[in-house]
Amino acid sequence: MGKIVEGSLVGTDLKIGVVVARFNEFITGKLLEGALGTLKQHGVKEDNVDVVWVPGAFEIPVIARKMAAKADYDAVITLGAVIRGATPHFDYVCNEAAKGISNAAMQTGKPVIFGILTTETIEQAIERAGTKAGNKGADAAVAAIETANVVKELDA
Repeated sequence: MGKIVEGSLVGTDLKIGVVVARFNEFITGKLLEGALGTLKQHGVKEDNVDVVWVPGAFEIPVIARKMAAKADYDAVITLGAVIRGATPHFDYVCNEAAKGISNAAMQTGKPVIFGILTTETIEQAIERAGTKAGNKGADAAVAAIETANVVKELDA
């Protein structure tokens, strides 16, 4: 068997960018709290985390791409909350945000983690922002640390 590569969950040497949507801030603020707390728990220094606020989820990809393109970031976490309404707007925003975030990762070769909630109801979003279903911001932070460490190991 060849080499098995698994990312460490130690973030002491990582620089992380976080892009957060201001829309639905009562949810995204909780996602950010979860992400920042988890990064700290895993050894990422506070000075090595930059947070950029944008108006909404649709604006996340361009800023995530800019951050990921900078040499000093090992990973970028994207956080937002898109809640379905009565119009197709939800579908457009979710699809384009997901596509843009994926493109940012592929174009830069850096982990750009999808931490945008796409829920049917406000209640579902609240559940995923630190109540019944955990905190998806925290989950995104773990994914960022692990994936950044896998990339570092593969690039070594």
